[in-house]
Amino acid sequence: YGYSKHLFDLYAQRHGFLDQVVGVKYFNVFGPNEDHKADMRSLVNKAFQQILATGRVQLFKSHKPEYKDGEQMRDFLYVKDAVEMTIHFADRATTAGGLYNLGSGEANTWLTLAHAIFSALGRPPDIEFIDMPEVLRGKYQYYTRADISKLRSTGYARPMTPLTDAVRDYVRGYLVTGKKLGE
Repeated sequence: YGYSKHLFDLYAQRHGFLDQVVGVKYFNVFGPNEDHKADMRSLVNKAFQQILATGRVQLFKSHKPEYKDGEQMRDFLYVKDAVEMTIHFADRATTAGGLYNLGSGEANTWLTLAHAIFSALGRPPDIEFIDMPEVLRGKYQYYTRADISKLRSTGYARPMTPLTDAVRDYVRGYLVTGKKLGE
C-alpha cells in the first residue's frame, strides 16, 4: 500500500482528479468476519485463540527504551465504525474528494487491548512478553494514531466505539458464539 499509494497520490494530483476520488487508509481494523485474513488477523482474534488454547496472550517486548513492554501504541478501529465511515463517503462521493485517514483518532497500548480481551472473557490477565523477531525490529511501528480531522471536516460526527466496548462486542457477540456479522 505505502509506495503504491504515494505514487497514486502523486499521479492524481498531477492530473487534477484528486478532488474527484475518495481514498482511505484504514488504521488497524478489527472485528467480525476477519478469519480469512490468516496471519494478518487482528490481535483480538489471535489473542482469543491463544487464550482458549493456553490461557495467556503473547505480546512483543519493546526494543526501544522509551516504550515499556506492551506500551507500544496503535490506533485500533472497530470494523463497525470503519463501515459507517465508508458509507459516509459513499453518500458524499461528489463533495468529499481527497485522501482520508480512517481510525479511532486515539492511540491505545497493546496492554490496554489485551486487558480488554481478558475482561470480555471474564478472565484475569495473563500476558507473556516474547522477543520480537529480528526481521520486524527495524520496521516495527511503536506508535500510530490516525489524524481524523479531515474526516470530521466532511461532517462525520458519529462517536467512535470505545475500545473496551468494541472488544467486548466482538469477543462476546462473535468470537465466543462463532456468529458472523450479517447473520
